[in-house]
Parts: sequence; C-alpha cells; structure tokens
Amino acid sequence: MFDLNGLDAWVDERSIRTVRAQTVNLDGVLIGKHLAPSKFLSGARSGWGFSDIALAVDMGNSTQLGFDFGDWRGELRDVVLRPDLKTLAEDDALPGLATVMCDLVDQHGTALPVCSRSTLARMADLVAQRGYTGKAAIEIEATVFEESIEQARAQQFRDLHPLGGTGAAIYVLSRSRDFTVLMDAMAERLQRSGIPWEGWADESAHGQIEFNLPPTDIVTAADRYVRAKQVMREVAYEHGRTITFMARWSPDLFGQGAHINLSLMRDEHNVFFDPAAPQAPSETMRHFIGGVLATLPAASSFQFPTANSYRRIAEFNGPPTSVTWGIDNKSTAVRAVCAGEKLSRIEYRVPSADVNIYLSMASFLAGGLIGLRDQIDPGEPCAVMAWALPPGTPKLAGTLSESIAALEADSALTDLLGEELVRYWIGTRRWEWLQFHTTGGDPEAGVSSWELQRYFEHV
Repeated sequence: MFDLNGLDAWVDERSIRTVRAQTVNLDGVLIGKHLAPSKFLSGARSGWGFSDIALAVDMGNSTQLGFDFGDWRGELRDVVLRPDLKTLAEDDALPGLATVMCDLVDQHGTALPVCSRSTLARMADLVAQRGYTGKAAIEIEATVFEESIEQARAQQFRDLHPLGGTGAAIYVLSRSRDFTVLMDAMAERLQRSGIPWEGWADESAHGQIEFNLPPTDIVTAADRYVRAKQVMREVAYEHGRTITFMARWSPDLFGQGAHINLSLMRDEHNVFFDPAAPQAPSETMRHFIGGVLATLPAASSFQFPTANSYRRIAEFNGPPTSVTWGIDNKSTAVRAVCAGEKLSRIEYRVPSADVNIYLSMASFLAGGLIGLRDQIDPGEPCAVMAWALPPGTPKLAGTLSESIAALEADSALTDLLGEELVRYWIGTRRWEWLQFHTTGGDPEAGVSSWELQRYFEHV
C-alpha cells in the first residue's frame, strides 16, 4: 500500500497537476474523472463521489431499462470511486498527469456487487484461500489504420486503410516503416508509463498487432491490460492514426481476441507442472480445466459481451468454436501448455478483444475454482483440429441470446460471482441485444454500421 504520509511529497516532487481516477463500467469501457491535486489528496483514503448513472447507461449513452437495478442503486445517487494507491502512476500522455485505478464502493465503503474490479479481486482472494498464488498475462490484439481518428469518424469507420499495407501474412517483417514507427512509439510509452511489455508482432489480419505483457498477479494483469489499451489509443491518435479493439471490424478479415494465460503457484512451485509427467498436465491443472469447461456455456456472455463479439466466432478463423481442451492445441477453447515448471500454464483462448477484462478473468477463475473444489475431470484432450468437429461436440455460444440463456440457467458460477452481479449483467446484455435488433443493427450484415458506430472507439 502506498504510504499516505508521503503522498503530498509524491505529488509535489512530480509536479502533478491532475490525477485521473479511473475504473471500468460493465462494458469494460474506461471511465472516471480528473481531480485537482488538493481534491485527490483529500479523498486518497475515502474516495470521491461518482454518479451511479455510469453503470446505468449503455455505449450509446441510453439508459438501460427493463431489469432490477438492485439495492445499491438509488435515484441518481452517488457511489464512490475509491483509489487503489498501489496503482498510482505518472502518465506520459500529458505533463503533470497521474492516474490511479479505483474500485466502486457504496457510501459505507463496501464494494458494489457490480464492481468489476472488486469481483476479480474477490476471485483472486478465493484462489489465495486455497493456498495458491495466481500469475496471469493477457495478450492484447488490436488493428491500426492509416487514417486519423477525425478522418475515421468522418468516414463512419468504413473504407479505412490498415497501417502497413495489405500484402503478406502473419509475422511478416516487411511492413512499411510507418507501421514499425507507431508500434515502437507505443512500446516506449508503455515502458515510460510503468507497464512492462515483452514483445509485439504483426498478427493475422492486415494492420493487426499483438502486444504481450509479462505475467504478474491477477488483478495487476487486468489493470495493466486496461491501462495499456488506453496508452495505445493515445499514441495512435497523437501520431494521426486510428486503432480499434473491436472483436471484428471487417467481415473480410480475422477478428481479435484477448487470450488469458494463467499459472498457479504454491510454495514457489508451479502446481500446473507435474515433475513425474512433464509432458502432461498435473492433476491440479486437469481439475481447473474441467471446471472451466463445465462452466463455459454460463461464462460465455462474459467472454462474448456484444453483438459484434459473435462475428469473430467462425470455423477455421482462429478463435475456438467448441467446448474443448487440448495439450498445446491452439484450436481448442482451453490450451494446456506443458513446457517445464517455469512455462506450464493454461491459455484461455475464448475471450474476444471487446471484453470487460475483469469480468472475463473473474468468470474464468470461478470456473477453475469450481473444478478444483469438485475435482472435475475434463475428459480426454482434443488431439485433432477442434474446428468443424462432428455433430454432438459441444459448441460455444453462437449468439448473445444463447449465452444469456446459459448464464441464466446456471447456479454454480452465479453462486461464486454473486447473484446480484449476474442478474444485473444479464439485464445489461438483454438490453444490448434489444438495442442491436431495434435501433439499427443488422444480423445479416457482415459488420453493420450500427456496430461500428457503437463499438469502434470505445470497447
């Protein structure tokens, strides 16, 4: 925890003029407010008032209706942004700017049941109560374009030109120099902002990139993912470019994911590694995977939260389409990496790039915890390509309404995540489905203009 007694000096020494207190709404969009140093210092322990309307509007800024708001909601009452001072950092976006990640709590300091970050922290605590320490790393996929954000808006996000050209394929290093210049600027800004990175690469689609962040504790991994996306946006805009994290912005190119890599440690040993059978998953890993697969239908709406998310799920396009696991098999939903004690891990390949990463990780962890508790066996690993498997193979949800129904029918995942959160989440997803089908979305379009206007800039 940051030393509160030294907070004044920290602000003065760095000539901080503004502190951005930030969190995410249920859609995973970064929200918050900018504070003067005096206001920041006065609320560093208790937090600052924040209207609950931030959790009641959708990405089109319409109030979501038709479901119970819960006891925490009032008539436009204030909730509280309470800072996690461990996350306080200078931000290179502007001289004198600092940022801090926050949890949403009520007037008594109790975490709101619908606070995404608090939900993930609670799942991490449950992992710790079982005697494990979780280490996670998240892969960031995005697409960058030649046009400025102003030009992209003027074109309604259509007919954009992927940066680096449209020739060649994955991992190609012959992209035009403007592509490398932008990626280098993003990497430099990440490093200066206290967000370490391991590497970046040209990905499958034109203009598509992947940034890899190193493993860290579970909540910090999610925080860094959110902060890194903001940095990447800012750098792209400063360079006169555009970036999107949509699950699929074009029907003609591959979609984008947010793969989560997880290992569990106990007494400094990786419990996913079995020294007696180093090429196979340990019993602990098998049970964790068993729980993830058993709860995957219910968890699907957290992994595919928007109408656009489902555009990404197509056979032979990269993302998993079946409820399967495999050893070093990237076509399955869950990939077991058995590569020695240091590198053995689970790669959760399901989430699309438009997820609320806190809820995505929380539901993934909850499934694994259920598997550990109930010692769920995942069955035999899939030893073939897991796309276009024969009838009878369980498939991932194909629509938002299908994933909502699966979550509503669930009890095990709901018990861990919290009934009030799940009910509220289901209400927001039904609202998203309704807006798509009644205000301009087109299920038959490759990617509709409604999706581009709603998701391109903000997910």
